[in-house]
Amino acid sequence: MGKEVFSKNVQYAKFCAYGFLKDLRFYEPFMMLVFLEKGLSYVEIGSLYAVREILINITEIPSGIFADSVGRRITMAFSFLFYIAAFILFYLANQYLVLLGAMVAYAFGDAFRTGTHKAMIFDYLRIKGWEDQKTHYYGHTRAWSQRGAALSALIAALLVFYSGSYAPIFLFTIIPYVLNLFLILSYPKELDGRKRAKLSSIGKEFKTVFSSLLTTFKHVSMIRTISSQALFSGYYKAFKDYLQPILQTFALALPILLAYEDQKRTALIVGVVYSLLYGATAFASSRSGKLADRFGDLATPLNITLVVGIALGLVSGLMLHLTYATLAVILYLGIYILENLRKPMGIAYVSERMEQTSLASGLSVESQAESLFAAGIALLLGWLSTRFGVGMGILIVSAICLVLGLLLRLPRESQDHQKS
Repeated sequence: MGKEVFSKNVQYAKFCAYGFLKDLRFYEPFMMLVFLEKGLSYVEIGSLYAVREILINITEIPSGIFADSVGRRITMAFSFLFYIAAFILFYLANQYLVLLGAMVAYAFGDAFRTGTHKAMIFDYLRIKGWEDQKTHYYGHTRAWSQRGAALSALIAALLVFYSGSYAPIFLFTIIPYVLNLFLILSYPKELDGRKRAKLSSIGKEFKTVFSSLLTTFKHVSMIRTISSQALFSGYYKAFKDYLQPILQTFALALPILLAYEDQKRTALIVGVVYSLLYGATAFASSRSGKLADRFGDLATPLNITLVVGIALGLVSGLMLHLTYATLAVILYLGIYILENLRKPMGIAYVSERMEQTSLASGLSVESQAESLFAAGIALLLGWLSTRFGVGMGILIVSAICLVLGLLLRLPRESQDHQKS
């Protein structure tokens, strides 16, 4: 792992700005609370998350191949248009079916985005000769995403507090996503990747990229690598919004802000906690490269953070079940921090073992695996939470994931390892 030597130039600023704007998701700290307020059960909420992840799973590879074939910038533009449509539907939704439609649009947005922008970053590093900087560089850009999320949480809390409603947070999220749409179109054409200008060549290009993709995944070790990285990210995706009802329980138990109604009290507490949390995750993400430098290979820190992160979730579930809400919140925050600490390392680890000609496709498969894990975990967690309570649901699902994590441990090998 090389030391941090890349240049913080205009394109670096654009990558960071993209992450910052992308994570100005004012709805995110309140998403599950919105669903609960609309009268949905945890099973129904779990089904919405599962539908989103399954659709991402179905469309992830085609969208990655599309990006590798016709250009990544146009693919990203489609992504933001789908997101904007989703936010409008969430704003209007009062019924499960409308929320389902919003989730479908959101899933298409995610499918066209995930993998594609990472491939643009890694292509840029290859062009600049900074390929050994993957963990450092991606960690920096991801840190700006978390800073955006930290600011977003505070703004969202104020919006809910002063409006007395969750509805405006979806409309306000459209603003940074429109800005990001234009930002992506300003990226240099060289980051579009290999593509053909004529529509008649697209079919041939699809075949070429897909063939390269199959070559990348013909080894069992590659499947294990993807699964290990995707397990914790899928676990995080399915679990992260459950922090909201935990925080709601915590907020309503505090003997402060009693002059305000429950929703406003919850909004302020959730906003402050999420802002501090995202500040911590930004710090963790920016230090991911330095942590990786302390080990001889990336497999060791990835294995450690996987086991520790899921174990934190397990103990948090136990504390919540025993009604120790404060301890449950503190432990649960560790899941967020470790996901952002390990994500840059994991993406670098996976990308180093892929064919460069199908990098967007390969990284989309990694995201697809995350979605597959997240869908299964979300359904199981929703069902168990409805049946036995949120705390016990978190505990049982964490125990299952911990066993899987131990089975998917990555083998130690040289950091200079390159896929043949």
